[in-house]
Amino acid sequence: MLDLKYPRKTKTKTNMKKILVIGAGLSTSSLLRYFTQNAEKEGWLIRVGDQDGALAASKVANCKNAEGFELDGLDEEQRSPLIEWADLVISMLPARFHVEVAKDCIKHKTNLITPSYISDEMKALNQAAIDAGIVIMNEIGVDPGIDHMSAKKILDEIEEAGGKMHIFESFTGGLVAPESDDNPWNYKFSWNPRNVVLAGQGGAAKFIQEGQYKYIPYHRLFRRTEFIEIPGYGKFEGYANRDSLKYRDVYNLQDIPTIYRGTFRRKGFSKAWDCFVQLGATDDSYILEGSKNMTRRDFINSFLPYNVNDSVELKLRHYLKIDQDDPMFMKLEWLGIFDKVKYDFETDVTPAQFLQRILADKWKLGPDDKDMIVMWHKFVYKINGEFKEINSHMVVKGEKQPYTAMSTTVGLPAGICAKMILNDTIQIKGVQLPIHKEIYEPILEELEKFGIVFHEQEVVEPVLYI
Repeated sequence: MLDLKYPRKTKTKTNMKKILVIGAGLSTSSLLRYFTQNAEKEGWLIRVGDQDGALAASKVANCKNAEGFELDGLDEEQRSPLIEWADLVISMLPARFHVEVAKDCIKHKTNLITPSYISDEMKALNQAAIDAGIVIMNEIGVDPGIDHMSAKKILDEIEEAGGKMHIFESFTGGLVAPESDDNPWNYKFSWNPRNVVLAGQGGAAKFIQEGQYKYIPYHRLFRRTEFIEIPGYGKFEGYANRDSLKYRDVYNLQDIPTIYRGTFRRKGFSKAWDCFVQLGATDDSYILEGSKNMTRRDFINSFLPYNVNDSVELKLRHYLKIDQDDPMFMKLEWLGIFDKVKYDFETDVTPAQFLQRILADKWKLGPDDKDMIVMWHKFVYKINGEFKEINSHMVVKGEKQPYTAMSTTVGLPAGICAKMILNDTIQIKGVQLPIHKEIYEPILEELEKFGIVFHEQEVVEPVLYI
């Protein structure tokens, strides 16, 4: 066991830097590997707490400077002494719990990193964090995270050269690698399935195009897609993220005519997924009565008109206007949604929860499967009276599980940032994002050593419109 009897404000006998990681889920595998591989050289003591103590222990088992243990990260009485012990905390809890961890960090003057989107509640802690002399670094993963840093690098270079931005587009997708792509959806889960099912909900997607505000309501979101080709990997389709407008301030692009951020899927995915949206099967706002006793077939039938003479398949095709030989219908059949398979729900669930259970069976990464992260940026700017365009893309494939591409691209930026904070390379205080040159430049440089590389290409004839 690592010695906890020395509180943070008192030097330990070893005078080593102390890291606390709260949560040991899928996204932490590469982060913890980075920590354990560098612990002795950097002089780190690492503690990893998770509700599954055995899981936490297994992820740092080969490092004498680290230990994993059982921890309820939502329990302040358990969490607070550990935060006092640490020099740096990395919260891998669900995003809604980061603020409570941040308050403890402010109280104990302990630096904090989270990979999640910054919330208004977190922003409100800025002055308190400054007064405590700590940094709370948010959005230091892949998306958000690597997207910010890679985009800001080029945006700053354009600004320094005297260019003025006209269009900024950015897409990221967590997908299955081509060699493991063996289903008609060309998709498997590489992150939280619930987030995939609920993607795009909570209001219209909004962006700005040639100075005009544009909105895409949820029921049309997956039919308004853009097609983009990534060299060596073929075509992808992108649908709009919920709010592209907030990035005008983040990137200092307040007066840019066009800004659009979105999510990548393989071509054909969005049109098929829209079937579930139109049915209402992605709704998470109400409980589906009797769902604990439903089969998959019953679940689909519950959204369709009553007709004792027509099959569920026929009613679905008529309702959604799908031809029998349409590849989209084949995608739906492959999921087994018409099978008389019943689940062991203890209580009735929402439509979204039922759909997630169906997808979890069919879109699970196999033990030998590899995932893939694809990111793409488009920059159109005006300089010396003419328009220029730069496209930049990154493709990262996962290793053998649990070191997926998702884990690597989420964990490594956080790990490198942690090293910089502990070495006092990052001097900035308060609630922050990794959009400053002194932060993103060294992180991107080290990421390249792990194969996370952006390839930039200047386009001969710039495209000015989405």
